[in-house]
Amino acid sequence: MLQSYETLRQENIETLRAQIRSGSYRSHTAGLGKNLLQANLAIIPEAFALDFMRFCQRNPKPCPLIGASDTGNPLLFTLGHCLDIRTDVPAYNIYRDGRLEGSVTDISALWSDDLVAFALGCSFTFEHALIEAGIDLWHISNNVTVPMYRSNMETTPAGPFRGAMVVSMRMIPDERVRDAVAISARFPLAHGSPVHIGDPAAIGISALDNPDWGDAVPVEAGFTPVFWACGVTPQAIIQNAALPLLITHKPGHMLITDIPDDAEIPIITKKTL
Repeated sequence: MLQSYETLRQENIETLRAQIRSGSYRSHTAGLGKNLLQANLAIIPEAFALDFMRFCQRNPKPCPLIGASDTGNPLLFTLGHCLDIRTDVPAYNIYRDGRLEGSVTDISALWSDDLVAFALGCSFTFEHALIEAGIDLWHISNNVTVPMYRSNMETTPAGPFRGAMVVSMRMIPDERVRDAVAISARFPLAHGSPVHIGDPAAIGISALDNPDWGDAVPVEAGFTPVFWACGVTPQAIIQNAALPLLITHKPGHMLITDIPDDAEIPIITKKTL
């Protein structure tokens, strides 16, 4: 039986992960897994993995690398107890030669011994802190996916990986913008502070009501558009590279780890077992 978003907002990670793994929850993860680090996902063939790791190192704002699997091992054991990358994301996108083939809720049949999974920090993590500070986030309050846009801010290339940064946007009350900057800066593993504040045209965005991913949110007087580097960036970059196979999370449908969102180092060690 499919589980509701409101029900799962109150559940612990064990229950939440079990519902995702069974296919009973297939929607976005904003607001779920309170105080736990959420992650974007990119799974690629080993032949391209080193260049992609270089790309992440050169572009830490959109690509804060928090985990990488061993080649062919679907268990991301540094990020969670029994965390299986094949089943523990609500929805995945499958790309072949740069084209979206479709979305699925389980990639067990697609997994092979030459694949490497990369987990990258997600802005959903710092959203919890914004909400706790009394900054309302419209997309969470209204159960939709945060709007995301292609910008004109170029990334630093590595091998076949190159292109413009994707940004996520939240409308922040004018008087709370400084607070939002300071709060998000405390979470460098989740994109950290914003990359742009104010006029969207300055970063190549022509219409806030027409996001490239996610859902549009109201643009109202007394609010400022604030843009953060977005973990959809590597999806767009890898898609442009036209790899024979790319598996990602469906935008907004993140991997929820067992790592506290304020952890200095995103690794589970034997001491925490």
